[in-house]
Formats: sequence, C-alpha cells, structure tokens
Amino acid sequence: MSCGEPHETDCSEVLEHLYEFLDSEMPEVDRTKFEHHFEECSPCLEKYGLEQAVKKLVKRCCGHDEVPADLRAKVMGRIELIRSGQLVPEGDVTAAPTASTKTASAKPTTQTASAPTAKPAKPGTTPPAPQES
Repeated sequence: MSCGEPHETDCSEVLEHLYEFLDSEMPEVDRTKFEHHFEECSPCLEKYGLEQAVKKLVKRCCGHDEVPADLRAKVMGRIELIRSGQLVPEGDVTAAPTASTKTASAKPTTQTASAPTAKPAKPGTTPPAPQES
C-alpha cells in the first residue's frame, strides 16, 4: 500500500515495521520518523489505527489468561537456543528441547506421511473423495 505521495519515510517501510512501532520496539529516532509519516499519510494512519485497535482488542479479550509455567519455560528455552545460534527444529514448538535438539545438524529433514497424499485435481474437475483407512 502506498498513498502515491513522496515521503521522507516510504509507506512500505512504515508498514513493514508497523508492529515494531506499535510495540515500542524501535529506536526513538525511528518512532519520530513514523509519527511524522502518519501526520502526512492518511492511508498509513488508517492502517496504524486498525492494527492498534486489533492489538487492544486482543489484549482486552486474551490478556487475562495465565501462561502455563511449563509452556513459558519451553518457549524461553527455544529463545535461548536461537540466541545462542543453535539450530531449532521446525516441529512442535511446544516440545521441550532435548539433547538432540541442541546438537541438530544443518541437514534438512524429511517427513514421512502416514497416509498417501492426494494429487491436486485438474481445474474444472471434481477431486476424488478421501479414502478412509
């Protein structure tokens, strides 16, 4: 999205970093540039307002739930693995890290399916019904 007007900070940059702005996770100098952009760009200001409203709604509706201690520990463990530069498998993000997780190789993993996958139907045809096992 762009309003088509020239700005000191491009609309695409503002929208790309909108959540950093909303969460106050950017340097003050960048925040000031974004605020100035919102003053002169109504489409970006509208998008900002919408995202801000969604964030407030989520906080109001979901902000009271307690995070289970084991889930918090698992997530924090994953964050520490990432920060230390170790590979983290893409599987179940709630699974506790194991010794094999910490020493994972850079080789891609292959997944095996328990059931054969159906081929996509040709346009204009009806796909076959799934078979039960």
